[in-house]
Amino acid sequence: MGLHELTLRDFRLFDEFTLHPDPEAVTVLLSPNGTGKTSVLEAVYALATAGSFRTTTASDMIRTPHELAEVHGILFQGERRVQVDLTLHRGPRNTTKRMLVNGQRPTSRADLAEVLPLTVFTPEGVDVVRQGPEHRRALLTNLLTDVSPPTGDLVERFAKVLQQRNALLRGFQGTYPTSHQRDELQVWDAEFCAAAELLVAARESLLIQLSPLVAHFYQELAHHTLEVTTDYEKSWSGGIEVSLRRALDDDVRRGYSTVGPHRDDVNLRLNDRDARRQASQGEQRSLALALRLAGHELVQQQRRLVPLLLLDDVFSELDPMRSNRLLDLLPAGQTLVTTASPLPEAMSPAIIVNVSESR
Repeated sequence: MGLHELTLRDFRLFDEFTLHPDPEAVTVLLSPNGTGKTSVLEAVYALATAGSFRTTTASDMIRTPHELAEVHGILFQGERRVQVDLTLHRGPRNTTKRMLVNGQRPTSRADLAEVLPLTVFTPEGVDVVRQGPEHRRALLTNLLTDVSPPTGDLVERFAKVLQQRNALLRGFQGTYPTSHQRDELQVWDAEFCAAAELLVAARESLLIQLSPLVAHFYQELAHHTLEVTTDYEKSWSGGIEVSLRRALDDDVRRGYSTVGPHRDDVNLRLNDRDARRQASQGEQRSLALALRLAGHELVQQQRRLVPLLLLDDVFSELDPMRSNRLLDLLPAGQTLVTTASPLPEAMSPAIIVNVSESR
């Protein structure tokens, strides 16, 4: 399995660019900053997720002043050839995306995870430790789908129910619901609770499998034996049904659901210290890398395949000792690395591409 060819047209600063990475080893994109290295990884990520790890605005990926951008990838799953095509079209009001997998439209994020599972780490990847709960929830959500693509249906089911419940709450306009509105809300509450319980159970099960791997990779990267704990934290206590009833007045006033899996968190601790507030920058970065490596390993264990690994300018953020340890821990398989700095001495890439010369 591996990505054999990547073609960009009018994507970011590229008019046209083609890359043939090594499908089983390390390919390094080595060129000065501002030449588009990260954009190449972003394009690969877009093929796998229909999104970006750099922006939430799809139009940012279209080269100015053009209205259309294309990303095409050819990969192999064993002997099976798969072509993934993404087209972005900038309209007067919004930007539309069109994904095709072998000419067919995927129905969900899970379909893409089946085709091109990947792990990405960027300099901003430390935000999963340093910033708010939404970063840790996103990590769990994406990893759930990568470990078991059918779980993506559960993720999407809860998202749709949450959207419907919030729309109903906004419709109350801050006033207590009528009897008819309460009946309608109860229907969505039942759907919400059923989906929430399944999603939380899936997240907790995933975290149980992930935790020992996180501890292992952290200790290998940091070379010390701090105790690493990863505990799931619900945004409510007791049963979800009772919690929804208790939160009703607040939900009506605010116009959205204030409790549920969309408000939960993962408590990351090092020797019982809150990693977000009390860990050093080096500890936070090592823990963030450990989380990504652990997720990568878990996908490999569960699905018997090696996800594509994207490392964007990671070594510039690490001291030489941690860089060498990370190299020792990199899994076998296809890896794309970007850097503007000289490569660590221990790195032996199969291919080195100067992006600025290839444009």
